[in-house]
Amino acid sequence: MAEERTTAGLPPAARPGSGPERAGDPAGVGRPVRTTASRAPGWREVLLVAVAIVGVSLGAAAVTGLLPPAGQDLVFRTPLVIVVLLVGTVGLMVRLAMRRPPA
Repeated sequence: MAEERTTAGLPPAARPGSGPERAGDPAGVGRPVRTTASRAPGWREVLLVAVAIVGVSLGAAAVTGLLPPAGQDLVFRTPLVIVVLLVGTVGLMVRLAMRRPPA
């Protein structure tokens, strides 16, 4: 007679279908569990980033206004701002491209 395999003696974590993909799914329907990493940014995060960008822009304008006229001419009459924006954008894109996905 063949021995019947049961999961009654196994701890809950070792039972089939009880892996991380089923965590938090008491009905066992198989719906994916939403984690913080898979959540899209909401209005709060978008507004915080927008406020930070406006703050940095106003701060840069204030610092530029404190420069002597020769420094202001350097900022306003050369492509310095464009170069800074390009370097920042390329740096951000490289950082995002090199980031390893979560395991």
